[in-house]
Amino acid sequence: MLRHGEVENPEKILYGRQLGWRLSERGHEMAQAVADWSKNLELGAIHASPLERAQETAAPIATQHNLKIKTDENLIEAANVFEGKKFELGSGILRHPASWWHLRNPAEPSWGEPYTEQIERMLSAVFNARDAADGKDALVVSHQLPIWILRSAIEGRRLMHDPRKRICSLASVTSLHLDDEGAISGVTYNEPAKHLLPLK
Repeated sequence: MLRHGEVENPEKILYGRQLGWRLSERGHEMAQAVADWSKNLELGAIHASPLERAQETAAPIATQHNLKIKTDENLIEAANVFEGKKFELGSGILRHPASWWHLRNPAEPSWGEPYTEQIERMLSAVFNARDAADGKDALVVSHQLPIWILRSAIEGRRLMHDPRKRICSLASVTSLHLDDEGAISGVTYNEPAKHLLPLK
């Protein structure tokens, strides 16, 4: 499961499922770094979220392995009522009481797509890609929250969490390993574009 690269977003907008958000120059470099890293994989399928940033991240990897990208709606970003707005302390949105109702239940979460629905669709996407790869490695390109929530569920963590503590950096690869019976037997994590990550 590959998270897309950096997006051109100088205003720090929560872009969510909005169309038109594309990779920055550094984001394209990240995608190429992942393509270089993937040379040792025997990829049989590459599936991606329909959003531009995921498709652009998948492109050099697909070229590297001479594969066509299959778009899978199940890999899309999580829905969020705050998309299109700045969602930072001091940005304005949290100062309005009308916004507070959406924050009433972080365990669901009340501001967007339920975690359980994200897990269900991501599992479907992962296994669809596995089947399409026909015994080879499969790569799915998605977004930070759905990837992190699926990993958390697999590893037995509670789904309510601090977003700042997600281990899913830009252009990172969270790998699910399957046993001979097709069950998930382990998770590993790599950061092929670590040298390109912006300083915090």
